[in-house]
Amino acid sequence: MALGLGGCSSLRPQARATVYDFGPGAVAAQASTRVAPLPTLVLAEVDASPALDSTAVLYRLAYSDAQQLRPYAQTRWSMPPAQLLRQRLREQLGQRRAVLQAAQGVVVGQPAMSLHLELDEFSQLFDSAQHSSGLVRMRATLGQSGGGAVRLLAQRSFIVQRPAQGADAAGGVRALTEAADAVIAEIEQWLQQVEGAQVAQGERAQAKK
Repeated sequence: MALGLGGCSSLRPQARATVYDFGPGAVAAQASTRVAPLPTLVLAEVDASPALDSTAVLYRLAYSDAQQLRPYAQTRWSMPPAQLLRQRLREQLGQRRAVLQAAQGVVVGQPAMSLHLELDEFSQLFDSAQHSSGLVRMRATLGQSGGGAVRLLAQRSFIVQRPAQGADAAGGVRALTEAADAVIAEIEQWLQQVEGAQVAQGERAQAKK
């Protein structure tokens, strides 16, 4: 009888995990020209620590044990956060420039810049049982290829927090999505600043000749 009951319980439908992503993104294409207005960018894969290399939605209890990452039991991302971030970043940057994958092998007419990202933190941080925020911490490295090597142009760390509207997984997902979009906006602005500095440096070099 015990075996029979055990068999029946194993046939019961299991609760299905709720799956989230960052939303649909842009729903209308912007008007484009035949030549991208900003320099071509090669976007590498986003590296992440082993703890973040899964689809789990993670949280920390800063008021109890901030060093422990905990996963929500019935909530998942549709893909690991590093992949979601790369997808969203490519979509955002691609509205104003050509964005290539490192493995595409497309030849561009000038030394291309390459962007490498490292995801260090992507979790819902609880300051108390009722209050939390989405925390994203990344490091970006921008280089430029030429002569068979990559020259370092700039490197910067980004840290963004956005408050969660609820002390649960759904609130954490929304806060992390907002934090991710804010980080992407900061990265885009930083890229333009570095590119502007490179153009100004080139113009000064030409003026000295």
